[in-house]
Amino acid sequence: MMSPEQNKVHRLIMSHLMELIPSGSGMSLPPNIFLEMGGIFVEFIENQRLVVQFPNKEIYRNPVGFMQGGIITAAIDNTISPLSYTVGPPNVTKEITTIFKRPITEEDKYIEVTATVDSITETSVILSAIARNAKGKVAATAEACCVFINPRKNASNN
Repeated sequence: MMSPEQNKVHRLIMSHLMELIPSGSGMSLPPNIFLEMGGIFVEFIENQRLVVQFPNKEIYRNPVGFMQGGIITAAIDNTISPLSYTVGPPNVTKEITTIFKRPITEEDKYIEVTATVDSITETSVILSAIARNAKGKVAATAEACCVFINPRKNASNN
């Protein structure tokens, strides 16, 4: 559950992100999985960095009580993607490599993912991310390549 201050910051960042995303892209934002995972925008520095918190829900835990690696990678993808939409045309994640450093345990109420833009080419954007546990310790690092796609046309335009 977001505090009133977190909600204010989240809404301001979401509004700013929506202004930067190309209009008429045909994208549905934020994606349903971002909403399902309970992402909260924490910080945004245009063309550079986006920070998002995700709660550590019980359903995300493996049999030994740690957040599953696929969920951590999904949180990373749900942070790099909104950032990538602000620095180039509509795109999709082509490749993401995650290296796990330490588990997200039951005691960690959330993870915080910081995504940064590394480089932009004519066809893609390269980003990196760091996922930290609630104590601020690095739990995972990732690198991703998002490739630019042609915007979808609305059904009425066919």
